[in-house]
Amino acid sequence: MVLKSKKYIFIFLFPAMLLITIFLYYPLGKTVQYSFTDYSEWSPVFNYIGWENFHRLFTDSIIGKSLINTLILLVGCVVVEVGVALILAVLVDSIKRGFRFFRMVFFFPVVISGSAIGLMFYLAFQYDYGLMNNIIAVFGMEKINWITENSAMYLVLIPVLWQYVGFYFVIFLTAIANVPADIYESAELDGITGFKKTIYITIPMIQEVIVTSLGLVIAGSLKVFDIVFVMTNGGPLDASQLLSTYQYQQAFVYNNQGYGSAISVLIITLGLIIYIVTNKLAQQKEGLY
Repeated sequence: MVLKSKKYIFIFLFPAMLLITIFLYYPLGKTVQYSFTDYSEWSPVFNYIGWENFHRLFTDSIIGKSLINTLILLVGCVVVEVGVALILAVLVDSIKRGFRFFRMVFFFPVVISGSAIGLMFYLAFQYDYGLMNNIIAVFGMEKINWITENSAMYLVLIPVLWQYVGFYFVIFLTAIANVPADIYESAELDGITGFKKTIYITIPMIQEVIVTSLGLVIAGSLKVFDIVFVMTNGGPLDASQLLSTYQYQQAFVYNNQGYGSAISVLIITLGLIIYIVTNKLAQQKEGLY
């Protein structure tokens, strides 16, 4: 009976595993393979060049700038998308009426495509006809060149964070709502109220959800592409260049698929390392509660 049950489980899982293998693991394997070659669409023949593409990563100044920008984006996403979303969820959960309205308002940006959001913010920060300069012109102020080498990276952070705070807000709000009410009642009898209740009851009870969300945020921040591509295309002067946008440029603009594949491997490796470290730290933190 057990063997028969496992047989049916395998039958149901096989189509999904087949699709995952074809569309995820096979391309991943080919990416790793191409990272050791000089593969380019300009030439039908490619050669294995060993670790040359990876050596180039350490000498490419744009890689260094892209890596720093990606880490800035990652830290911003962790702090805002997780931290702010958690604070908002705790605050909205304390509201007895109207929480559905806030859930809808905060979640709304999630359903908008990244390209549309990127275009919207690009138009808002345009020098000649942008919304921001039109607003300050009403007050008699001079127009501001918003997208500069010093400000571009921080400007693209705004739409990226704005889009996904609502996603994690809904996740945390649902998790908090599932915490048994009798636990809070017992805590109140012991004198734990207000902010202490959040620290000692709410956060420990939804810690697994927080850790899972951290993993999603890390993976998502390393994959950010569309908003930056539409808004600044990595410019000006590579000031907002990310590993993902630089990988796209190398692979599909300059047709250096071999080098672009090496950048992809770097992104995957970086994501795995950060997630493993974060997960270990979260497990150690769990032992403190």
